[in-house]
Amino acid sequence: MGSVTRAVFGELPSGGGTVEKFRLQSDLLRVDIISWGCTITAIEVKDRQGRASDVVLGFADLEGYLQKQPYFGAVVGRVANRIAKGTFKVDGKEYHLALNKEPNSLHGGVRGFDKVLWTPRVLSNGVQFSRVSPDGEEGYPGELKVWVTYTLDGGELMVNYRAQASQATPVNLTNHSYFNLAGQGSPNIYDHEVTMEADTYLPVDETLIPTGEVAPVQGTAFDLRKPVELGKHLQDFHLNGFDHNFCLKGSKEKHFCARVRHAASGRVLEVYTTQPGVQFYTGNFLDGTLKGKSGAVYPKHSGFCLETQNWPDAVNQPHFPPVLLRPGEEYDHTTWFKFSVA
Repeated sequence: MGSVTRAVFGELPSGGGTVEKFRLQSDLLRVDIISWGCTITAIEVKDRQGRASDVVLGFADLEGYLQKQPYFGAVVGRVANRIAKGTFKVDGKEYHLALNKEPNSLHGGVRGFDKVLWTPRVLSNGVQFSRVSPDGEEGYPGELKVWVTYTLDGGELMVNYRAQASQATPVNLTNHSYFNLAGQGSPNIYDHEVTMEADTYLPVDETLIPTGEVAPVQGTAFDLRKPVELGKHLQDFHLNGFDHNFCLKGSKEKHFCARVRHAASGRVLEVYTTQPGVQFYTGNFLDGTLKGKSGAVYPKHSGFCLETQNWPDAVNQPHFPPVLLRPGEEYDHTTWFKFSVA
């Protein structure tokens, strides 16, 4: 049986409140999550020798998370990923968001769900965070009540996202953890073997907005249906890295999404989700300037993200899966991160 413990992680400046850390522990995993941004700060996983390493990038203290940093471990919203030119229409009315990643809006805006204090509630095998996003927050319409629940069962971390809206609004929630199965602080992820359960992907323009085409992966660098070793694959196809949405099965049921294996340690991460897409991102914008846990630095390609999500810019692309949540409906999606040793 697992355990959940809570402790103070730090104080927000100018009386902004206390950030707490929740430790979820099972016989196979140890997961630390803080109430600032519902952020996963550590995941300790044993290798095949039984040696535990922390496999997510992040910081030892609250100051690290409060600085400008690329969403390490955080829940992002109200709308994850990019919205073209920061504008969209709902029922004929136009809304304008901050262009925090010129010329687009990214991950909910200047102060998204990753940069707020959530209210925690301890569960027997996890922790639930909640908050109310007020009408007009970051330019989005309507009040949104949100619940994010982390539960640990053996080697599986489950993340459930629920939301209810007072008026129609786009909603797309994900977790932005950066993984390195060799252990955080390892210089790159080139020796990771990746499999992605996707027959199609979304090509993007130079600002990383989907062009609207849903392209087959067959015969392209995006065909990851059979395992590829990441470093060699990037080299073979002359790729700077991945930062693309892979299109998954359209069902609302739990489906297999991706598998990443690190041969040297034996660690395997499998991701399952109810979402229609996943952003596979290989840390292309990391540049070694941030100082992480245990003195680690995080250069380009030193971590990967599997951000389960609706497709980027869906609010502006009618043939993408629907992204609007209306009053009386409930947004309810779950993603499972399953760790094992092979």
